[in-house]
Amino acid sequence: MPQSGRSDPLEPLIRVEGITKRFRGVAALNGVGFSVRAGEVLGLIGPNGSGKTTLFECLAGVLPADAGRVLHQGRPFSAADRSTLLFYLPDAIAPWPAQRTRWAIEFVVDFFGGSRSALADVIHRLGLDPFLDVPIGQLSKGQRKRALLAMGLLTTQPVLLADEPFDGLDLRQSRELAVALRDAAARGRTLFLSIHQIADAARVCDRFVLLSGGTVCGEGTRGELSSLAAAKGLKTAADLEEVFLALT
Repeated sequence: MPQSGRSDPLEPLIRVEGITKRFRGVAALNGVGFSVRAGEVLGLIGPNGSGKTTLFECLAGVLPADAGRVLHQGRPFSAADRSTLLFYLPDAIAPWPAQRTRWAIEFVVDFFGGSRSALADVIHRLGLDPFLDVPIGQLSKGQRKRALLAMGLLTTQPVLLADEPFDGLDLRQSRELAVALRDAAARGRTLFLSIHQIADAARVCDRFVLLSGGTVCGEGTRGELSSLAAAKGLKTAADLEEVFLALT
């Protein structure tokens, strides 16, 4: 960041440089680097075991990286300070399982200083009205996923990291969630989504980071990735699945 304290408008909101994480000598992440732009929906695409969850945990400060750094508007940003910028929504968790869904969502809104005025709209968009009096621990996988996403969308941090937000949702629910996520981005929220199903990523994301074996294999818009795949021999203007396969 310039000495004047004013951020460079060309500098991405977040820049990740050389993030490496090893478990018992095996590299789960190997020199990962990419950028996150303010107000975009960025998709992290990769198969199971590619390092997506490990990367999110390192970015959120839940898991210490062995090497690399995270920059916020060009300035190093410590793991301890990231909770002011990032809200991390892990996959497959069930917080406060004995508490009713309504209580859990309202608690998160109040704890993080979210807007009560947006509560009813988010609940309605995600189809949670019939489940508000059901304990979190009794929700189905898809219902619990939508409840957690409501909590994430109602938090105040500028960036939402969501691990597998579409997991457990049917086609209609996935499309409704995509609309809700796009609306959040249109209001200025930056979304970084880890997505296993490429069709879901293509529906909602502006740009993509392709991760395979703990390494970034491509970053860019769908058109930019298609051009990169063409340079590597992909002969047709293929869909995103074919582009991913060509680059990994």
